[in-house]
Amino acid sequence: MSELERQIGLFLEELRRRNLSTHTLRAYAADLRQFLRYLSPQGLPPPEPRALDLLALREWLAHLYGRRLSPLTLRRKLAALRGFFRFLVRQGLAEANLAGLLRTPRAPKTLPSPPSPERANRLIDRVGAAPPERPFPARDRLLFELLYGAGLRVSELVGLNLEDLDRSERWLRVRGKGRKERLVPFGKPAAAALEKYLAARAPAPGERALLVNRAGRRLSDRSVRRIVKFYAALLDGDSSLHPHLLRHAFATHLLAGGADLRAIQELLGHARLSTTQKYTQVSLTDLLRVYDKAHPKA
Repeated sequence: MSELERQIGLFLEELRRRNLSTHTLRAYAADLRQFLRYLSPQGLPPPEPRALDLLALREWLAHLYGRRLSPLTLRRKLAALRGFFRFLVRQGLAEANLAGLLRTPRAPKTLPSPPSPERANRLIDRVGAAPPERPFPARDRLLFELLYGAGLRVSELVGLNLEDLDRSERWLRVRGKGRKERLVPFGKPAAAALEKYLAARAPAPGERALLVNRAGRRLSDRSVRRIVKFYAALLDGDSSLHPHLLRHAFATHLLAGGADLRAIQELLGHARLSTTQKYTQVSLTDLLRVYDKAHPKA
């Protein structure tokens, strides 16, 4: 094992001790393994950590641009590399965080258009209540109710345990990014779906996860995405719908209904209000569309 590969392993182990989410750990590990492979063409040994220079990092970034990756993917890969270089600096294996000198690609400022409230509710009402026959209709219905009704991230949804539920007061204890906890309410439709699912839930011995797969173990985030795509394509004819778009719909529909932006920030678990303010752009677009269609002076 090369020294660079060893240090990447130590860095990832440190992230695990810091309780980063499983999704972030998996993404960072994949990004840094790709970086290591780029520095090891045709099986050649990669350079020592101290030998990495800015030119090599810029060539790596150019290689990523050449693969036509999305700006968001590039930003994540840069974040992984910057975190690794901060680790190398602390270990005395790099004099400076050279990755911090790389230019960050601009993230898209527009959000995908979320489904309307009518469309979202029509889709969810049909999940588990109509053909085709699915093995876990009650689980799938609850999955949709919590993604849209509570605005959860996929990682937060699959991370829910039975002890995170307050069924009488209809609250969820959610562990968000950086393992930060917050309380999120859920509505009567989600509560009804929850009770129906719990009556049918068949966990493996000792399994505390709320949502389980056919083996009775915790449902994976990949499975959630696959389930959402399946129902959206079958019942709504739109295979592009994904779980995060339901989270967008949650925030946008709250804002359109008059909810305070600070309250939406708390519900979503955003560290910065500026992140939540992206949803105002969607609502303003809707307002302009209504104005253009309805006002005589438009």
